[in-house]
Order: sequence, then structure tokens, then C-alpha cells
Amino acid sequence: MTAESKAFPRFKRTARKAKKKPGALPAIADVGGVGDPPLASPLLRINDSSCSTAAAILPQSFYLIDALDLAPRLLGKLLRRDEVVLQITEVEAYRPNDSACHGRFGITQRTAPVFGLGGQAYVYLCYGLHMMLNIVADKEGAGAAVLIRSCAPIGGLDTIMQRRGQETLKPALLNGPGKVGQALGLSTSWSNHPLYIPGGLEVLDGPKPGNILVGPRVGIDYALPEHVAAPWRFAIAGSPWISAPKNTLKPQNQIEQQLLF
Repeated sequence: MTAESKAFPRFKRTARKAKKKPGALPAIADVGGVGDPPLASPLLRINDSSCSTAAAILPQSFYLIDALDLAPRLLGKLLRRDEVVLQITEVEAYRPNDSACHGRFGITQRTAPVFGLGGQAYVYLCYGLHMMLNIVADKEGAGAAVLIRSCAPIGGLDTIMQRRGQETLKPALLNGPGKVGQALGLSTSWSNHPLYIPGGLEVLDGPKPGNILVGPRVGIDYALPEHVAAPWRFAIAGSPWISAPKNTLKPQNQIEQQLLF
């Protein structure tokens, strides 16, 4: 990975606040306190509409690889639905013959989308509350996908906050898969939607992160021990837009050899 992380500049407070465009963020000094983490991934500025306007939609061929290879490649990419644009900051890979993958149940009415061709959406309802967005990987019938765990807001902040029911600029706005699904306004009807065709929900190209963190996946205690311990969770190093637990994530080069399962 070659992109370098850049910190946002801090600005002086003034007695009079500047007018903001709809959906735009205030200057960083106007939110949070000294020493608080930056409010977005260091790779892109929040509400920078130019980044999504110029970015190309990823082709279907991008997704036709093992979920374990696709997962880290999705970091830094952009999810776009209408005015809402999110930068992917954390993902998890789910593979064929993986006891934590929904594909372990075989093809059912609920799991059929995960057996589709790579590049389609798989959205399922978790605990009757949360819409979880997955991107199907690999060839048709493989039964593999990448879960989008966390994102940073890049565009459509007003819509994101309205859907989330929270007026906050803290990472809690989007640091969890259910929060991402809610911010995008998704339902299970989005399953099988092709993410490589313009319109609806799209995945756009974005900058590669400079460094990646790797660790075991979250909330899969029901799986076999080797799959519970597998380091198939990936996140952008230095981004505050990452879900808990963070202490299980380590620099990729420290545990890269473990990926050769």
C-alpha cells in the first residue's frame, strides 16, 4: 500500500461561525476537544463531493477473487447511494468451508445471495434489528462474501445523521456494520443488487490505505476454533472509524504468515 496518511489541519475558533452548506462538516476545531481523534479517515475529507464524482465504479472482475484477497482491497473504496458516500474503513472476510460463514447452511432463501456471482450485495437482518451489508466475492456458487464493518462519512452527512437518528460527528456514527446499513438506508431487498452497475448502490474506486491492521473477526464464538482465531478482519491503520474491539487488531506484517491458512 502506498497512500500516506495526512492529518487534518486545526483551525482557530472564532466568535462568529461560518455558514455551512447542507451536509457539510464544521471545521474540526469546532467539534470535539483537544487531543480527540480526527473525525474522518485520513485518506479523504468529509463531504468532499469531488472524490465520488471523479471516482470510477469498480468493474465486476474486481470481485471475482477469494474473499480473503478481496477484503483488504476494499479498504479505502467508496460506497455510494444517491447523495450518501461512505469510505470503507473496516471489513471481514467470510470464505467457503468457513464455519462462521452463512454459506455453511447451504443455499436457503436467506443465504442464496451469498452464492451469487462476485460483485453483488448480500444484505441480511441481524438480531431482527440491523441490516448488514456484505459484498459477494469469488465465482458463482462459492458462497463467500466480505462484511462491511465500519465506514467514514464522505458525503450526504445530513442524510446519514437523519437515518441514524444521531447528530454526532464522532466515529460512533458509523463504527459498526448495523450502523453502515442504516446510514445507507438498506433492507434485505438490496440483496443480489449488482454493485458494479451505475444507479442504486455502487462501489467506487478510492485511495489505498498506507497501512492495514489485521485481527480475528468479531462475534463468531459459535464457529470452529481455527476459524474464530483466523485473522480475517482488516482495518485502515490510524483511522478512528473502526469498531470495537480494537485491541485485537495488529499491523498486517506481524501476522501475515497466519493468512496462509
